[in-house]
Amino acid sequence: MLEQFLENVIFISFIVLGISFLLVLIRLTRGPSLPDRVIALDMLSVLSIAFIALYSIASDEAVYLDAAIGLALVAFLGTVAFARYIEASAKGLQNSGSDRGTAEEDKDLKEGSREGDHA
Repeated sequence: MLEQFLENVIFISFIVLGISFLLVLIRLTRGPSLPDRVIALDMLSVLSIAFIALYSIASDEAVYLDAAIGLALVAFLGTVAFARYIEASAKGLQNSGSDRGTAEEDKDLKEGSREGDHA
């Protein structure tokens, strides 16, 4: 009885993961911005890890969990790399508008050079 319940839960979980995978693929392709696509890509890796872990439970093979852990590590590094890329490109867009900076920065620079002249 308990084994039948576990098999039903695993089957339903595979269906839910498959539907989630399709919805995330839609977000990945139609995402309105780059951060949306990065989050969707990260979610794909999370769903892949969940799929591997669920398959490990269904097949009663613990060796697949090693692959899931490896995928989790690589996915984390990829997410960090994408986040740094987005941050750098956002800073580049902010700085491309004016090369000189703000008026407050110019004032601070002038005051700093005046203090340096007197010392």
